[in-house]
Amino acid sequence: MKIAQPQFSPRIKNLIVQSLMICSLAFTFSAHAQDLSDKPISLIVGFAPGGSNDIAARIIAPYLGEQLKTTVIVENKPGASGMIAGTIAAKASPDGHTLMLSSLSPIIISPQTLKKPPFHTPTDFIAINLMGLTPEAIAVGPTLANVNTLGDLLQLAKTRDITLSSSGVGGLPHLTIELLLAASKGRIIHVPYKGGAPAVTDTVAGHVDGIVMDIPPLMSMIKDGRLKALAVTSEKRVDFLPSIPTAQEFLPNFNVVNWLGIFAPAQTPAPIIAKINAAILNVIARTDVRQKLEAAAIIPSTMESPATFQAFVNTEYSRWGEVLKQAKVELTD
Repeated sequence: MKIAQPQFSPRIKNLIVQSLMICSLAFTFSAHAQDLSDKPISLIVGFAPGGSNDIAARIIAPYLGEQLKTTVIVENKPGASGMIAGTIAAKASPDGHTLMLSSLSPIIISPQTLKKPPFHTPTDFIAINLMGLTPEAIAVGPTLANVNTLGDLLQLAKTRDITLSSSGVGGLPHLTIELLLAASKGRIIHVPYKGGAPAVTDTVAGHVDGIVMDIPPLMSMIKDGRLKALAVTSEKRVDFLPSIPTAQEFLPNFNVVNWLGIFAPAQTPAPIIAKINAAILNVIARTDVRQKLEAAAIIPSTMESPATFQAFVNTEYSRWGEVLKQAKVELTD
C-alpha cells in the first residue's frame, strides 16, 4: 500500500525551510555558546593576594581551566571592601569569560553599606554555585597573653576597652564584632583597617588587642603561636582546628559562617551557566582539591544547582541587610 505524500504550497514550503534554518542556527549558537575554550577566563577576586578569596581562587583556577578547556586567570582587584572587583565583574561582557569568586562581604554586605551602590547583586549577577565555607576566627595577640578563652575576653571587656581589628568597615568580620558587642554587652571597640594584611600585622605587633577574620589568612599565625585563637564562629568545631571551641560554647546561637561562591554577570546565557556549574561541581568533588581547600581552612561545599544557590544568595542579601540596619551601620557615599 502506497502512502500519499502531503502536498504543500510554495509559501508553506518556504516557511518550513526558514523554520528549519532558524532551528539549525539556534542549535549551532547554543553549542558555540557553551564552548569557552576560545580565550582565557578571568576569575576576579576583590582582595589582594593572601586572603581567603584569593587562596580559594588560586586552588580551583587550574582545575576549572582543565574542565572548561581553557586557562583561568585569577585577577586581584582589591579596594573598597571588594566593591571595585564587583563593579568590574557586574559590567563585564556576559559571555562566560569574566567570573567573580566572592565571599559574603563583597557581594552581599558591602553594597548595602553604600548610599548609591554601583551594583545590585540580586539583579546584576547570576549566582552559579557555592564552593566552600569558612567561619570567622576570634583571636588575640600579645597584649592579651593571659586571655585563654572567649569567656575570659568577654569578662575582661566588662572592665576595660578591648580593641578588635578587622579588614574594613561593613564586611563580615566587622558585623561579627558588632554582634559580639551586642551579645556580650562589653566594651568592645572595632578598629577597621584597609585590608586584612595590615589588620593582622598590627594585631601581631600588639597595636590592637585582637582580630576577627576568616580563618585561612590566620592559620599559619595561629599554628605558630603569634595569634591565640579563642573561638570559631561556626555551628560545630572545625576539623582543621579541633581544639578551638565554637563561640556558641560561650554565647548561645552565635553562628556566623562566611561562604565563597562563583558569580557571572547578569544576562550570561543559561547554557554557559550550566557548563560552568558542571565544571565547579566536578572540581569540588575531586579528592585532591578538597584536601587543598581543607588545608587552607576552607570547608568544600556546593549546592545542587545555580537556582538553589541564587535563592540562597537572595536570602542572604535580605538577612544581612537587616543585620546592618540593626547594627546601625552608617551608609557611606
